[in-house]
Formats: sequence, C-alpha cells, structure tokens
Amino acid sequence: MAGEGEKCGWKERAWQVGGRGFTLSPVDSPGEDQQAVWETPGPTGPPPLTLHRASSPPRMTSPLLISLASCLVAVNQASLIGRCDLAKVLHQEDLDGFEGYSLTDWLCLAFVESDFNITKVNENTDGSFDYGIFQINSHYWCNDYQSHTENNCQVDCQELLSPNLLAIINCAKKIVSGAGGMKNWVKWRLHCAGRPLSYWMTGCHLA
Repeated sequence: MAGEGEKCGWKERAWQVGGRGFTLSPVDSPGEDQQAVWETPGPTGPPPLTLHRASSPPRMTSPLLISLASCLVAVNQASLIGRCDLAKVLHQEDLDGFEGYSLTDWLCLAFVESDFNITKVNENTDGSFDYGIFQINSHYWCNDYQSHTENNCQVDCQELLSPNLLAIINCAKKIVSGAGGMKNWVKWRLHCAGRPLSYWMTGCHLA
C-alpha cells in the first residue's frame, strides 16, 4: 500500500529537516512558477530538488486545498533530518572517532535503522519498541512505561524522539561503549560493517 506521501506525488523521505531549526521543505518536480535548486546527491540515488516559489501560486480549487492539507498533515508526522545536517550534529557531539567509529558509520546506522527519521517508533514482536533515529530498544535501554525494562540509559523513551538529538546520542554512546559496539544493531552489521562508507559524507561541510 502506498504511503500518504506517495499519494501526494512525493515520498515522505523527500521532506527534510534543516539544521537545528528544523525547517521542513517539500521536494518535488518544479512547475513553471518555481525555481529548482539542486541539493547534494544522496547516497541512494539522484539528488532531490528543493523548490522555492518564485511567484504567486496558482488558484486552487477546494478539493485540491483539502488534498494538500491532508498531505501536509501526513508528512508532518515524520520528522526527517538531512544527511549533512545530521553529520554536523554528530560531529558537534564528538561522535567522529568515538569508540573507533567514524561519522560515516553513524550516518549509515541512522539511515538503515530509521531512514533519518527522528521520530520513528517501531513495535517489535516481543512487545518492545524501538525509538528514534537510531531505533533504540525499550526493553534494554529506555523506559516506555509499558513493559519491563532494564533502562540502561536511564532515560524515558519519549526523550529519544527529541529533535535536538542529545538524549538519543548519549544513549547511543552508552550502547557503543559496551560489549559489541555497533554490532548491537543488526542492520548495521548487515548493511554497514566492513563496507566502504565514505560516500555518506559526500558534499557535507562540517565547519
């Protein structure tokens, strides 16, 4: 079944959160009254187009306005952060080289776990939940007040969804510092470990 974003003519992942201000901007094909600005190519395909309207918008019929409003509500449920914006935050929090893992490891982890979705929550078959951009599990690392938890990070699971990312970064540091490091994340082992990852930083400037 197609997601709400696909019904509206774009994929939800095309909405990006820029910097710590988290300003959402849609990405789609340009119309006649729009300017297209190419962004840095992502690691999984051609670069998206960020649109900036150059003139007054065309008149919209009521059904179109209703459809657009429903699309905006659906997309707003997912808070995506841009790849390079995430790299800057991780760099500022001293994750480059932390426990031997580079920024590219962290970017790859964030992508394979959540597709850069800061507010992603996933329910597992055992009744536990995975939270945030690194999909940290409630059974071991945070308290969701729904099931038994060891809460090794001593944090509420909802705090792991904060847009400033500090709580989830601190918890991820604790996980990586323990036995297994990033191997605690199955998807990192399958899709990132031992692979060339330098392209994740393509076009990103940390200064």
